[in-house]
Amino acid sequence: MQIIPFFVRGIAHSSYILAGKKSCAVIDPQRDVEVYIRETKSRGLKITHILETHLHADFVSGHMDLAELTGAPIYAPEAAKCEFEHVGLVEEDKFEIEDMTVRVLETPGHTPEHISYVVSDTSRGPDPTAVFCGDTLFVGDVGRPDLFPGKARELASILYDSLHKKLLSLPDSCEVYPAHGEGSLCGRAMGAKRSSTIGYERKYNYALQIPDREGFIENLTTDMPPAPDHFSRCSEINRKGLTKLREIPPLKELPPGEFFRFAGRDDTEVLDSRHYDNFGGEHVPGAWCIDLRSNFATYAGWLLLPEKQILLVSDSEENARESAVWLHRVGLDRIVGFLSGEMFAWATAGLRASHVPQVSIPELYEWARSKNPPLILDVRAPSEYESFHIENALNIQVQDLRERYRELDPEAEYAVICSTGQRSGIGCSILKKHGFSRVNNAAGGMTGYNAAGFGPECPMCALSWAGKAGKKETAVIQQGK
Repeated sequence: MQIIPFFVRGIAHSSYILAGKKSCAVIDPQRDVEVYIRETKSRGLKITHILETHLHADFVSGHMDLAELTGAPIYAPEAAKCEFEHVGLVEEDKFEIEDMTVRVLETPGHTPEHISYVVSDTSRGPDPTAVFCGDTLFVGDVGRPDLFPGKARELASILYDSLHKKLLSLPDSCEVYPAHGEGSLCGRAMGAKRSSTIGYERKYNYALQIPDREGFIENLTTDMPPAPDHFSRCSEINRKGLTKLREIPPLKELPPGEFFRFAGRDDTEVLDSRHYDNFGGEHVPGAWCIDLRSNFATYAGWLLLPEKQILLVSDSEENARESAVWLHRVGLDRIVGFLSGEMFAWATAGLRASHVPQVSIPELYEWARSKNPPLILDVRAPSEYESFHIENALNIQVQDLRERYRELDPEAEYAVICSTGQRSGIGCSILKKHGFSRVNNAAGGMTGYNAAGFGPECPMCALSWAGKAGKKETAVIQQGK
């Protein structure tokens, strides 16, 4: 028995190959499935099963592509009522993969149809060896039950039973393999470690320490982080059966003139995935700024409408194609192409550009104390703002700025700030899209503000899932005001 993990940074998604000597299953596959094809080929394995724990809300699964490429059947919860060909599973269903017996437990709560796969390695003994529990149980946390409007308390109660009557009945030695890790918004306080055991979680998981059902329900339905917009779309995409990646038109390389003509259409959005300071120097008017090195997929899924066509601006063809992969992962498939020659080609074609001044933190500190200070707009989460913020700063979380910009004076001067400059870059692009002309980005954000000595010391979280950015964009500043 072998367990081979895969982890997608940014959306913090874990998937697995469960393998014997010659055959294997892929559990909760990511959308771009070539990683499993390469891995199994290198090990001489045949994919014979594709296992889904639930209808994933935060990403589009790769089950359809993987089934087409391998001929393996898809196994999914019967309660999900999936519209594609699959094997529907219910409580205590069993199947075998070589010397492994896989038993199904129905573990709803995070979603109504959720199941877990309990695996016993019968070559060694009958006891459960591992459980692939999807989003029911995480390392240090449990799945959020509030993704279905009006059903949060009901699902939290069901989740309590799934945990205490089902998963916690497994042996302490049973290994826990969840579908997400630190950084995912499918929970609230996941640990950085990507696997655990039932015994360790029983002893140290905060949610499992809540002894009574009502206290558990109250805790799991209070002060949960907001759910991105694509959470309400992806589960239905996964249920119906998504468009296969091979059926999506290839990404076009568009010269500036053709890009300009596309960008002027009402059904098209321009997405700039360069670093916020590059965006500030020069960008296509009306473009969104979502830094590829930030939590790119989550914010793209949160902010962009799936019915709109997308044009990409990047600082290389490689990054444009990487941006497209991330967009596909959250169900944004209508990607027309990318700007050939980057913004240099746009400029040399004589086309109009827009700009966002980048203000250093010492400059902002002095400006805020001058006779004509800007309005400081803090686009971090309320918990971050409450921990520490610049005096008189207005707090509107970045995703809420899409609607709440109407509360602001478009003639005023703004300095937009977050923790590093990435979310504030998004905020600046939102304001610019709505006609605000006097918009400045606070480069370095509150991290720089505290590093410069203008606020309390800020031990920012360096997270494994944050990728090239190196810092968690949504980290909470630990010190009080």
